[in-house]
Amino acid sequence: MLKPHSCDVFNQPFFQFAQLKQHQPEAIPDIKAHYQYHWRIWQQLIQQVARDLGAPFAAPHIERWCNGWQVRAHFFAYFKYAQYQDAAVILSVLLNRRRLTVSLDWHAYKAQSSTINLAHYHQWLALLNEPQYADWDLWQDSMGEYADYQTVAQQTIPIVLPSHHDHYCLGKHIERAHLGQQESAPWIAQQIRALLHLYESCFSTE
Repeated sequence: MLKPHSCDVFNQPFFQFAQLKQHQPEAIPDIKAHYQYHWRIWQQLIQQVARDLGAPFAAPHIERWCNGWQVRAHFFAYFKYAQYQDAAVILSVLLNRRRLTVSLDWHAYKAQSSTINLAHYHQWLALLNEPQYADWDLWQDSMGEYADYQTVAQQTIPIVLPSHHDHYCLGKHIERAHLGQQESAPWIAQQIRALLHLYESCFSTE
């Protein structure tokens, strides 16, 4: 289960190993060990969510704790249906120094090879009149992961599409101070299930 201190691993003055070697060489072993410890907890959590969700999901993608030249500023994982693995639409799970977030997202890194485009992805915006999403946060990706977001109820419907370079995300969060007050895995699975209606609408051809 995630707890407030799970976020604290990302409170680093430097993330690149070159910077760490220059400014904090003596701290590198401890930083690596700290990251690996918390990443294993993260990995086990995402795998638990995957077991809960089951079919039709593919195995989750779980980003590693480092990429060879820097430690991560957050932990990131995502889920997709097995039949939609080649699309850039994802159900993402992100832990940073502020909060845990589950959201419907567009994986821009995979956009060029995606079987659907951003316009298809944004089809879910037409469904936001549904009351069940009124208290979900809605934000443009360009706002960044640490921004203060508004709920759907606080915004004007229908939503105006952003520039073709940006995209909307819809999600829920547990702020750092509230982590540990409930089991993380069931909460994550619950939010993913609540997003499935919108996720599936991205692939509609009607």
